[in-house]
Amino acid sequence: MARNMHQAFAGATLVGETQHRRERFSLLLLNLEEYYFEQHTANHIQHKGSQNERKIRGSLKICSKSVIFEPDAISQPIIKIPLRDCIKIGKHGENGANRHFAKAISGGISLIFSQVYFIKEHNIVAPYKIERGTMEYVFELDVSGKVEDVVETLLQLHRASCLDKLGDQTAMITAILQSRLARTSFDKNRFQSVSEKLHMECKAEMVTPLVTNPGHACITDTTLYFQPLNGYPKPMVQITLHDIRRIYKRRHGLMPLGLEVFCTEDDLCSDVYLKFYERQDRDDLYFYIATYLEHHVAERTAEGYTLQWQRGLLSNYQYLLHLNTLADRSCNDLSQYPVFPWVVSDYSSSELDLSNPGTFRDLSKPVGALNKQRLERLLVRGLRFLMSEQPGSLGCLKLVSSRLRASIPGETEVSGRTLAPSALCPLPSFPCEFSCSPSAFLLTIQETRYQEMPEPKFMYGSHYSSPGYVLFYLVRIAPEYMLCLQNGRFDNADRMFNSIAETWKNCLDGATDFKELIPEFYGDDVSFLVNSLKLDLGKRQGGQMVDDVELPPWAQSPEDFLQKSRDALESDYVSEHLHEWIDLVFGYKQKGRDAVGAHNVFHPLTYEGGVDLNSTEDPDEKVAMLTQILEFGQTPKQLFVTPHPRRITPKFKRLFQPSSYNASTADSPGEESFEDLTEESRTLAWSNITRLQLHEQHKIHKEAVTGIAVSRSGSSVFTTSQDSTLKMFSKESKMLQRSISFSNMALSSCLLLPGDATVVSSSWDNNVYFYSIAFGRRQDTLMGHDDAVSKICWHDNRLYSASWDSTVKVWSGVPAEMPGSRRHQFDLLAELEHDVSVDTISLSAASTLLASGTKEGTVTIWDLTAATGLHQIPCHSGTVCDTAFSPDSRHVLSAGEDGCLNVIDVQTGMLISSMTSDEPQRCFLWDGNSVLSGSQSGELLVWDLLGGKIRERIQGHTGKLSAADLPPPNLLFPPADVPFSSRKLPVCALCRGRSPPDPGWPGHLHRLG
Repeated sequence: MARNMHQAFAGATLVGETQHRRERFSLLLLNLEEYYFEQHTANHIQHKGSQNERKIRGSLKICSKSVIFEPDAISQPIIKIPLRDCIKIGKHGENGANRHFAKAISGGISLIFSQVYFIKEHNIVAPYKIERGTMEYVFELDVSGKVEDVVETLLQLHRASCLDKLGDQTAMITAILQSRLARTSFDKNRFQSVSEKLHMECKAEMVTPLVTNPGHACITDTTLYFQPLNGYPKPMVQITLHDIRRIYKRRHGLMPLGLEVFCTEDDLCSDVYLKFYERQDRDDLYFYIATYLEHHVAERTAEGYTLQWQRGLLSNYQYLLHLNTLADRSCNDLSQYPVFPWVVSDYSSSELDLSNPGTFRDLSKPVGALNKQRLERLLVRGLRFLMSEQPGSLGCLKLVSSRLRASIPGETEVSGRTLAPSALCPLPSFPCEFSCSPSAFLLTIQETRYQEMPEPKFMYGSHYSSPGYVLFYLVRIAPEYMLCLQNGRFDNADRMFNSIAETWKNCLDGATDFKELIPEFYGDDVSFLVNSLKLDLGKRQGGQMVDDVELPPWAQSPEDFLQKSRDALESDYVSEHLHEWIDLVFGYKQKGRDAVGAHNVFHPLTYEGGVDLNSTEDPDEKVAMLTQILEFGQTPKQLFVTPHPRRITPKFKRLFQPSSYNASTADSPGEESFEDLTEESRTLAWSNITRLQLHEQHKIHKEAVTGIAVSRSGSSVFTTSQDSTLKMFSKESKMLQRSISFSNMALSSCLLLPGDATVVSSSWDNNVYFYSIAFGRRQDTLMGHDDAVSKICWHDNRLYSASWDSTVKVWSGVPAEMPGSRRHQFDLLAELEHDVSVDTISLSAASTLLASGTKEGTVTIWDLTAATGLHQIPCHSGTVCDTAFSPDSRHVLSAGEDGCLNVIDVQTGMLISSMTSDEPQRCFLWDGNSVLSGSQSGELLVWDLLGGKIRERIQGHTGKLSAADLPPPNLLFPPADVPFSSRKLPVCALCRGRSPPDPGWPGHLHRLG
């Protein structure tokens, strides 16, 4: 389980943690976008010069917009004086306030102001107390020699705070900050070792929720350092590079300036989040760390996590955490806090029935579109705007309204009758062809309304995730954050997070409430639901005090609520539909036309690339936009641009567990009897794939071998070669039995027809040849292409042929069984056209789908029942050498000359995993999880797709590997009376290429066991 909010917000001082601490100050006492510069030990002099004069010992904090005094005694309140409310600032002279700029005889600083805040009296977190009226406070520094410098600093900051324009204020404060940073540098005496070598040093800010802290970042050959300018909360933050597990470039305020570092694999919260002033500094620091990690930590991508999630290695919760992290969501940035979905819609029943689909929220819609009536109001409001632009179309409004009520999300009846083509919308922008398609009609309405909206265009006036929403949920464990965000006040008691059911209802019905949830709802820490700090959060209109969150009837306790929420998140229903919500938040429905159609459009300032702050010249406008970006919330970085694949349902999970089979358990008694011999024998074989050893080798061809086929009995091996021959090799006699030549052109592939009576070979002479094993002669020739035939497949009396003439052809027919009989006429059933030559094809298990790979690196998935292309994926930078479907036909694996192994989701066409080797992979076998591939150098590589790594390298050949095959499944599992240690996994691998004569030279057949 990821670390929770307490750890994420470690910079805050919560009540329970501070009862025994002297320091109560935190950066949360500052305003948003305010900096803490320096502190001085001082006394607050009360009633100066009178008999009641009193000194209160403490620390004076100089900040960019305020002066804060923290008394040592926790019974005394912290004092915060906004600089904008100061009337006069100066040294305290002998005659009091009238001598502000006279030479002082003591180390006193006088502030005359009109407003002051009192905070955390008796160390109790509560709304700030405000006192107004003209007052003078005097602070006496321990080091009187610093008074003049402090007064000068305060006067300078006071001038900045009193500027009329907010942009001018920000610019002046930024200049002061940069000047301070320029006058200081990283203290190299802080290095852990004198032998450390400095790589780079730059200015940066450490980001924590709601606040940032400026200082200097530094990286050496062993350690990453950050030294705060003010030495708060500690003089140095340091992370050993060896401990780093993950690093991510981040957007901060929609600008590419952030860098987040994690020392754990799966935690939600990072160890440090840095924001840089220059993008180049961020990129250079990232480069240094990434270079160090290159040989230590595997890079993580969304696609790799997707495959693990699909195959059941990651829970829904874990997968969403990973997606949030990859999409720039961070616990340190409340404007980009991790977002999780509402999944349950039933908060009134006494029992939570997770087997009932009605229990769950519709994950295909954003929160704003869950309530049909509210959605109708939003759409009709937009249509009224259109009507005002086109008065002649007033009669359309009733029809549209009725269609909206009846058609969302796409029914075709209104008041019991089907809409006819005559019931047309008279708006000229709505063509009549949409009249019979309500869903298309609604999409046109939405798009038209969207296009006609004035800039900026958006549908919802608030976001589904923002700092206010995050702290709405977490106020009970992070009250100081709420006070910081809301200028020292809690929200109105009736608007607080009082009840789960009330919150859900408001998200459904509220005119401006579209918020989703946060990870804590699916964690194991109940703190955010319980007022364990005994905070005074106010009294509701009914008279009851705001205390613990009211739970739904089906939850017996906060712990029970979180457990059942987790169960709901991991339920079958959510697993089957979670991809739809991912499409909205992280995927292709986040932007563009698909977002408009899904009613999923938010303010442009929430999107990456929605605004370029650097090109905004008006400083006031720039500050206003930055404030809106940080406070309104931000849409996650888009991770997917195609529909997200579904999760594999539980009934498939047993078949496709990770291939990390424990060899020691296989030796134990009782492991040799299986209900499904074929399935379990394959599992056993693949679990021991890393133990392959060279068993035997045979020289049978003069040129590169291009294809291989093994008979079902395993006794015969058929091979084709560029030397234009088809050869038959006996495994039992270890002798070459036949050698057949059909033409003087190379043969490119071969296969055995069912029954092992006929071998089919493809040739560069544009033909496909059928050879009868029993009669030892060619029995058929198919002249079907205009260029070389590169690959053939066969299923259910249908031949599939790929060619360099840029086509894949599907043929129907049975070859002649007797020599001399009438040649069978093969009928062309379909022709699948490509733009360039096709080098490889493969069929799904049911032969309803075909995957083709081209010379230019494109993989195309075809629906053979309709002879149409489903997806075209340009996923390689060179020729696609081999493709194959997974056993369940949910994925396609492709290998290319670029050295990549790519996994493609069949349903969506999304590239969900990509791994790269240092040389081309020419051929492979796979079980859906593990891959055995043949490389350019002749090595056999065993890949763990789910783990994203190479598990084993097996020396097989010295030339290029071009083909590999496994014997039939029934041969993979020997009789039970054969000791396991003597069992072999026969893999026939062929060598291709040109190299000196040795065991791996061209034409050799290797048998691995």
